[in-house]
Amino acid sequence: MSDLIPKSVNIFDDTMREGLQIESPDISVDDKLRLLNAVSEMGAKTVTIGSFAHPKWTPSMACIDEIADRFVPKPGVTYTAAVFNKRGYDRADGYYPKIDVRQKRYATHVELCDTFARRNYNRTQAEMLAQTDASVQGAAEAGAEAGSVALGNPFGSNFEGAFALDQRMDLMDLMVSKWAAVGIPVKRVSFLDAMGWNMPHTVRETILAIRDKYPEVETYHMHLHNTRGTTMASFYEALTLGATDFDTSLGGMGGCPYCGNGRAAGHVPTEDFVHLCHEMGIETGYDLDKVIAAARIAEEVVGHPLWGHVSKAGPNPHKAAVYPADMPFVETLEEAAHFCDGPQVYEGQISPWRDGDALTRASQI
Repeated sequence: MSDLIPKSVNIFDDTMREGLQIESPDISVDDKLRLLNAVSEMGAKTVTIGSFAHPKWTPSMACIDEIADRFVPKPGVTYTAAVFNKRGYDRADGYYPKIDVRQKRYATHVELCDTFARRNYNRTQAEMLAQTDASVQGAAEAGAEAGSVALGNPFGSNFEGAFALDQRMDLMDLMVSKWAAVGIPVKRVSFLDAMGWNMPHTVRETILAIRDKYPEVETYHMHLHNTRGTTMASFYEALTLGATDFDTSLGGMGGCPYCGNGRAAGHVPTEDFVHLCHEMGIETGYDLDKVIAAARIAEEVVGHPLWGHVSKAGPNPHKAAVYPADMPFVETLEEAAHFCDGPQVYEGQISPWRDGDALTRASQI
């Protein structure tokens, strides 16, 4: 196993923002508060309650002010929200300190896909790049000691096709040069893959190229949508190269209305990635049992099955949790939930086990 694998990671569960933004706007505030309470119990240090976005474009967030008013913070958890402009920031900041959007990271973000920039941000790639000048200058005036860059859809686009490593590095070079011009090193790089074009080998080659050219980068942040089922493998590849920051959501909830895949462009399920990390001996700060419980609540709230595996099959059973040898047949998802609902869920099924059969005796010799 790689020596670069971190001892601990930061998993940012984005259920309340990324997850719910693509779900029905008819989900009640009471149900959203129930889900928020469950998310708050999982062990996350920071929880995003949603986004202060215009309801025309994100109707499921039309109730964000009521959520902000009514939710009861859990002690020890910092609550924040997504904001996309000054008006959104001012609305969210009105709830300070209950909701804290003042924890600013000095960052610049440019899309590699010009079409997505126009569809999602109503500006061109060139305009996004030009606007980074003001962000960098503001960071310099504020005395920032480190900067962060985010590469939007760096691996490919549903509208423009695959992007090559050279294209990713050209954009990286442009963005880093702007920070270098004011004497601020870039210490963090984010991959924002809304369209889910990531592949393990492209993630690997990109991190290796950045690490080789910009060794001062300390943190890699992976926001990779699981559109085509490759993201868990990409996350593992990133882990082996020392990445520490990952975005997930309960059951893989999420998606992007601007990319052409809708809910099919979800995230890696939080429960699945927490389980992977724990099996690898990586600390997450999450209580997996509570994550699974929250994932089951999420399915109830949205009213349809989600895409997590560990929330349905349970974690690997170790020690006292191993299944009994005489366990009956387990066929349905309801029966598979015996790991949390108890053996009564498969009561009445036939058992393939016979005490004292030849195989049993052979194993005891």
